[in-house]
Amino acid sequence: MLPKPIPPQPGQESVWDYPRPPRLERTAKRLRVVFAGTTIAETTQGWRVLETSHPPVYYFPPADILPDVLVATPRTSYCEWKGMAQYHSVRVGQRIAPDAAWSYPRPTPPFAPIAGYVAFYAAAMDACYVDDELVVPQPGGFYGGWITKDIVGPFKGVPGSWGW
Repeated sequence: MLPKPIPPQPGQESVWDYPRPPRLERTAKRLRVVFAGTTIAETTQGWRVLETSHPPVYYFPPADILPDVLVATPRTSYCEWKGMAQYHSVRVGQRIAPDAAWSYPRPTPPFAPIAGYVAFYAAAMDACYVDDELVVPQPGGFYGGWITKDIVGPFKGVPGSWGW
């Protein structure tokens, strides 16, 4: 059974108005990721993926990520919309967050603009920001959406939401 969507207030978006299949769109918002006390990624040239019941997933261009903080891992996953994902651990000094970021080296044609771009699990980082607002990680640990005050749910990832 699908949950009852929270009505958005002015200036908010409901994740229940996002499409399925998902939509890729540019964002000029300032995106920032902090790990081990270091800003490891910052951009105003990102993309966001919007999918029904999910908060946006933000993708960073590789040029806006510090060199040598991403370490490719053997983990992969498959998205029916975007294709095969490759995972990366995040490393700063001696601190490592295993499989804390992912990218699509060869995404499907509708998602070709994010080839090589990187998304981060907010829960594995010290902090992630959208326009200086601290994000809340999408619940559940499987999905990588970032929740901000301008997004309303309920969000997939909470217990009992697997079939949404």
